[in-house]
Amino acid sequence: MNVHHILVDDGNPEHRQLSICRSGTINRIRLEDPNYRVYASLEIDPHDYAALFHYRVIEACNALPFLSESSNGLDSWDEAFLHRSNLGRLAAILSDAAGKIGQQKSETIVLGWQDQPVAVAYLRKIDPQKTLEFLEKLLLFVSESEKEGCDLEFIL
Repeated sequence: MNVHHILVDDGNPEHRQLSICRSGTINRIRLEDPNYRVYASLEIDPHDYAALFHYRVIEACNALPFLSESSNGLDSWDEAFLHRSNLGRLAAILSDAAGKIGQQKSETIVLGWQDQPVAVAYLRKIDPQKTLEFLEKLLLFVSESEKEGCDLEFIL
């Protein structure tokens, strides 16, 4: 079987349109607000989105009691809310995950594949330093949210 591969390049507009090229947002909100209001947002670009799953950060975060329509916690097709009382635990999980990421070695991961019309594997290079920089931003965002008495909404 001949399998072609595509290395996803975020600089290529055609690649950014692939359904396998996912991104997300984390919003600072207050669940008790009568009107939905976003106080601040943190964008998750396609690289960091894939890295969060690759390094099992999302899996580790699922130990927290996320509220979601599907009741699946943080999965890749749902929005999920985390109450402010759990932000300290979230920060600990993120710090622990950052400590486990090796900084020297970039990796190439499989995002997904298709069989038809031809067999194609979609690959992405993961830069651990970029991932660590994102986790630093996320930790700061979580800390600020906790200080402001806000909850978080994850749109993945």
